[in-house]
Amino acid sequence: MTNNSFKNNLIEAYNNHAQERDTYTMDAWKVEERANFLSLLQSKNKQSLLEIGAGTGRDSKFFQDMGMNVTSIDLSPEMIKLCQQKGLSARVMDMMDLDFPPSSFDAVYALNSLLHIPKADFRIVLENVNKVLKPSGLFYLGVYGSDDEFEGVWEQDAYNPKRFFSFYTDDGIQEKTSEVFELLYFKHISVEGSRTHFQSLILEKQNHK
Repeated sequence: MTNNSFKNNLIEAYNNHAQERDTYTMDAWKVEERANFLSLLQSKNKQSLLEIGAGTGRDSKFFQDMGMNVTSIDLSPEMIKLCQQKGLSARVMDMMDLDFPPSSFDAVYALNSLLHIPKADFRIVLENVNKVLKPSGLFYLGVYGSDDEFEGVWEQDAYNPKRFFSFYTDDGIQEKTSEVFELLYFKHISVEGSRTHFQSLILEKQNHK
């Protein structure tokens, strides 16, 4: 599958499910992880935040309501419409090509968006995030992981078209992200009734990298 075809399928899938996803309630453990990151940002006086793969804008609005200067991006035009309807500064953009000047943001937040990036391109996205972060900037990365490495279209996916996923082991995701960032925090969160689990990471920009 080419990069364009998997991206086009992702855009179509999320466009089709945008209104449905806007009705979802947030799992308690996601609320806790988000609050944990906010507390860290506040303790370090971080002001500006970029959300990558913002979806319906739920988390971006939370951070904005908490006083942060938030910018939201997503591949899906329908998702960006929902973000804008919530009063967010949002635009369609690909994380493979972040169109911001270097050192634009104090923090980056990405919940369940980088799991759609092919493993061959994962380092590129990490370096893109690193570039737009200010010195000592913080990056929250939340993805689903697996006890086995996986990459490809998830045949059990209920979405149409079916989406592309990349899952890392706990060791694998920590190793990959530590090639670019300093790992400050990692948590393995079990998800009831799922073959996958959640991987929560907080990463810091290293000024020498």
